[in-house]
Amino acid sequence: MASENQKTALVVEDDDQIAYLLRFILEREGYRVELAPDGRAAQGLIDSMQPPSLALLDVMLPHVDGYQLLGMIRARETWQAVPVLMLTAKSQEKDIVRALDAGASDYLVKPFKPDELRARIKRMVRGGK
Repeated sequence: MASENQKTALVVEDDDQIAYLLRFILEREGYRVELAPDGRAAQGLIDSMQPPSLALLDVMLPHVDGYQLLGMIRARETWQAVPVLMLTAKSQEKDIVRALDAGASDYLVKPFKPDELRARIKRMVRGGK
């Protein structure tokens, strides 16, 4: 479990290279990263870990997709205030609207720019819930 001062991030990403990049960026920003390579592993983390400072969810995942995970997160009372950034190659307006309507805090299309990702994370976490 993280100390009170340590920020934590749940990252759900099935692409190893993107997962590595996300971990690198978040650790440089001071986060302890919990990484899940698929939806099933993410479910286990959502069930077992304390609510993180933020969550980054890919949409297209094996077993359980990002929309289903977002629904699980928003259904948990203790996780409702966790900022959730959907990070996906799905760039159609209907996909973005679906994620935001389901409770996502923000949506970023891959390939993303690392500085934009950092700025969005800072805004979501600082902006409070």
